[in-house]
Amino acid sequence: MTRGTLLTRALTGALLLAAALTVPAQAAAPQPADPVGAYKAAHDTLPPQQLTDAQRTLIAEKSAAAKGAAGKSRKSGAGTLAILSAGALHQSQINSYYCGPATLVITQSAHDEVAGRSQTTAGDQLNTTTAGTAWYGVNADVPNPTGYPMVDVLNYRITYAGYVPKALPYTPTATDKANFRDHITHNVDYDYAIAGNAWEVVGGPHLVGHPNREIFHWVSIDGHSDDGATQVQYRDPVGGVSTSIISWAASVPKTATISSDTITTIMGGRGYVW
Repeated sequence: MTRGTLLTRALTGALLLAAALTVPAQAAAPQPADPVGAYKAAHDTLPPQQLTDAQRTLIAEKSAAAKGAAGKSRKSGAGTLAILSAGALHQSQINSYYCGPATLVITQSAHDEVAGRSQTTAGDQLNTTTAGTAWYGVNADVPNPTGYPMVDVLNYRITYAGYVPKALPYTPTATDKANFRDHITHNVDYDYAIAGNAWEVVGGPHLVGHPNREIFHWVSIDGHSDDGATQVQYRDPVGGVSTSIISWAASVPKTATISSDTITTIMGGRGYVW
């Protein structure tokens, strides 16, 4: 055997040994897409949303004012969890599709403590139909509508409130959840509630007492826990409704608490008015 042959075999053996000892880098396992968000993205029929220049300016101002509000509300030391509330006054919706008008009058009552306002009048202003109250894409029956009926009617009724829409992605992020905690804290500090537009889907999180089905629904969120708003309090218009109107209403409380992160997820693909 020649010296060249010996050298070739030695090099070949070394290469084979190196290959055997080298562990190939493994690609990160793909993370499964959020099935709730994926469903919403695939089934959404909402038209592209637009904001007016005035809304953009007000959103920037309010967001800056609310930044860090939840952290400031965190109590020191241990103790019983307490709910800080703007004190909205519950109303049960008068029919199966009037959660929007009921939410509007409940939300308005948090600031002025006036009970018993007409849901019919609210529904006329919101242009509510048997399909419900739109998050976006319907002009309210008020001067200078923007396509966000709940925003426009609340601002028409409470002229100094400065309500703005907060659209949420189909899968809200950690930042979205933190912003919501700041926003509910900010609103309660100034004695205002938030109107939340829920989109519940099969297999996803649901509001208290709601069945595991797809539901579009408005609720009034009027309080938060004093531990940095990890929990929120909301008034559900389905609470107190006859089962002859909504078959599953009996299990729904008029007032409930829920994780703020969970309700933010539930509002994904729609949003809230704050």
